[in-house]
Amino acid sequence: MKIYKLLFSPTGGTEKVADILANSLGTDTETIDLSEASFKGCSLNGESVAVIAMPSFGGRAPKLAINRLKTVKGNGTKAVAVAVYGNREQEDTLIELSDTAKACGFNVIAGISAIAEHSIAHQYAASRPDAKDAEQLEAFAKKIIEKLESDTIIAPQIPGNHPYKKAGAGMVPKASSACVSCGFCAAKCPAEAIDKNNPKKTDKNACINCMRCIAICPQGARMVSPMMVKAVGAALKKACSKRKDNKLFD
Repeated sequence: MKIYKLLFSPTGGTEKVADILANSLGTDTETIDLSEASFKGCSLNGESVAVIAMPSFGGRAPKLAINRLKTVKGNGTKAVAVAVYGNREQEDTLIELSDTAKACGFNVIAGISAIAEHSIAHQYAASRPDAKDAEQLEAFAKKIIEKLESDTIIAPQIPGNHPYKKAGAGMVPKASSACVSCGFCAAKCPAEAIDKNNPKKTDKNACINCMRCIAICPQGARMVSPMMVKAVGAALKKACSKRKDNKLFD
């Protein structure tokens, strides 16, 4: 059974979750990277299974990722929708992802709210997914396999609201004095918001606040305001300090 991983994982946490799940579902896996600026859509074989995973940005699925998912033809492919968040709350991310996948022709058979290290306040869910997460996700995968093998597949009850919550604003990373204009961030920016000719320049209107440029910069020269990061950490302390488990909806 072919397992496709349709990923939007700017800082790597979502990819780690999807890898654990997909590798537990089967050995024949292939990645379709929705974060590639050149992505123009594709069509899947209805005999395969898709793990569709993206992060939660303030309780919503990233608009750019959703728009790219809309260019994929599911052709009845059974899918697991995975929303990954930094230990606060996924809110309407999973329902938005699931709704979009269904509209693209996927048969969504399960949904997962999973935890990964927060992309801004790294002290929350640090180093997750960890061994305990892997154990939970592997157990989830067994339930999904059982569902795939059953004669009747009942649609999962995915939590969330209609209409979705309003998307919030984010922080735009900037280049520090350590920037050597290597252009790596510009080449990898999912939104092409960084000027390839002048990587120190970022289009704040195009930036989706995904933090990839910070995560991948070889010089550690991309950053958001330390004071803003500190403020975000303080604001999230009550909601994020206690460990949350991954949840399966089947």
